[in-house]
Parts: sequence; structure tokens; C-alpha cells
Amino acid sequence: MSDRTVIAEPLTAEAFAPFGRVIDRAQGAPRPMNAGKARRFHDLAAIAVAGEGAEVVVGLVEAEPYPVPLVVGLVERHPLGAQAFVPLNAAPFLVVVCPDADGRPGRPRAFVTAPGQGVCYAANTWHGVLTPFGAPQDFVVIDRGGPGVNLEEHTFPEAWTIRLPA
Repeated sequence: MSDRTVIAEPLTAEAFAPFGRVIDRAQGAPRPMNAGKARRFHDLAAIAVAGEGAEVVVGLVEAEPYPVPLVVGLVERHPLGAQAFVPLNAAPFLVVVCPDADGRPGRPRAFVTAPGQGVCYAANTWHGVLTPFGAPQDFVVIDRGGPGVNLEEHTFPEAWTIRLPA
């Protein structure tokens, strides 16, 4: 196996902490609401935004599946705000992140979500594109809207290969 191959690992709050927060019902006990007819899992992630005129926006994404093993040649980050992706079904998806290495992405790490898990990338976190595999998948996306440049992309001189665990 090449030294540019990364094996995806299960997504856990502890492993993902340097990059943001895992959005998962297992993070805390729900609070009853609506006369006990609903349960709210509160404060699973904070969407921090910066800059004059910035606001938190909510959108929907329809994402096509990627082939696995995944070839990663590009990552991006958003310096002015966090970005959360919450799946609308229980299918897993790949999450690729990189630690910051003096303003550039370091060696990628990859995670496979458990059914129902989402992620909230912290502001300025290098990450791959939204990566469902096996079938198309829909997501709620919560991130920053407003003026300012909130996207930085980095192309690797040599691509990385992400494989699912055995």
C-alpha cells in the first residue's frame, strides 16, 4: 500500500475533535418538547460565523456518490465560519479532513460515519468534498452566508487515496 493511502476509521467525537464536532444523538440526553410528543437533542454543534454582515444559513444538498477507493486531489476550508452537514437518511458517508500545517493541509485523515451521524467542521478546517458512497444522499447544510471570501482551496501536488476499512 502506498504511503499516500489513508484507511478510513470510524467517526468518533474524540478522533474528530481537532477538526470540529460530530453531530450525533449519542452526544447527550434529549429534552422533551411539544407536550412530550417530541425529543430535542440540543446543542450538538455551534455554527460560528465571522465578519460584518455574516449570518447562519440553512440549505439542502443533493449529493451523487463517489467511487471508493476515493482519490482526493483537492481540499478546502472556510476561514469565516463553521460548516455542518447532516444526512437526511441513515446511509454512511466519508469525511476527509487534514490538520493545518503552517497554512497548508497536512496528511489527510478519513472517517466513515455511523448511521445518522453528521459533522460540523470548525472554521478554517481543511476538508474534502461531501462524499457519499454507494448511493446518492441528501443533506442539510448549515454554514455562513454574507460578504467576504469564505473559501480557500488547495490542490495536492500528488493525490491521496482513501480506502474503506476492511
